[in-house]
Amino acid sequence: MTNGTRATGLDTLALSQVAARAAADKKGRDPVVLDVSRVLGIVDAFVIASGANDRQVRTIAEEVEAKVKEAGGPAPSAVEGRADASWLLLDYGDVVVHVFLEETRTYYDLERLFRDAPRWEWEADKVAAGE
Repeated sequence: MTNGTRATGLDTLALSQVAARAAADKKGRDPVVLDVSRVLGIVDAFVIASGANDRQVRTIAEEVEAKVKEAGGPAPSAVEGRADASWLLLDYGDVVVHVFLEETRTYYDLERLFRDAPRWEWEADKVAAGE
């Protein structure tokens, strides 16, 4: 893991935690943060969450953008998938946020594909407790 993202003053872990919390704040289902740095080399972390419908997927992505900016981070360098919102991707350099429709998340199953990647804790109470 690097100590920062290519495009932000937030470090990789902090940006990932902000993004996962933002997804949870909008009722994103099962947000996870995966350390994919050893597997991919070009990105350090994936934040993955899902929504029940395309409106919720867009809302989650918008909340992630707003909360990252509020925390001092940048706008994503690229956003893909806004048109149909079955898989919306926000590229923050060292962190890539994936917001899926539930069916699309199940189909692509990134958690299974990267099952050996360590998971980073993002929930504030667990981070504070050192879990």
